[in-house]
Amino acid sequence: MNFFLLFLQEIIKKEFFLAFIQCSGPSMEPTIVNEDIVFSERMSRHLCKIQKGDIVIAKSPFDPNMNICKRVIGLEGDKVCTSSPSDLFKTHTYVPKGHVWLEGDNLRNSTDSRNYGPIPYALIRGRVCLKLWPPHSFGTLSESPTERIIKTQSDSDSD
Repeated sequence: MNFFLLFLQEIIKKEFFLAFIQCSGPSMEPTIVNEDIVFSERMSRHLCKIQKGDIVIAKSPFDPNMNICKRVIGLEGDKVCTSSPSDLFKTHTYVPKGHVWLEGDNLRNSTDSRNYGPIPYALIRGRVCLKLWPPHSFGTLSESPTERIIKTQSDSDSD
């Protein structure tokens, strides 16, 4: 019986509470750089509290054994720009029901929804709350440096 309770406690802690993640790669620079350690809480995804501008940890749509760290640019129903900032002609699409649009802050060096499209909400593992390491950059994470988060009519109504 005690083994079962310990096992259940570990599953609940792992699935519903928190995680410490070491990020790798350049896609979230300058917000998160290679080998930064972040704190991710996992309750927001279960409560459907992920918002545009949040940085999330998600399962890679290409490799289920790999996690990605990206910023939420659009939620279901939002119109998002699918082009790169340097593209002369801008293209747009709508995020389908049950999906989110994710992009790295380093638009020139990020594989994200511009490459693989919107991802299912179910792939989100948690919302990044704090940067823990290195110590000189400890704290909350900054706003998106890309200015690609577009307010929708429903966003304006709630302000």
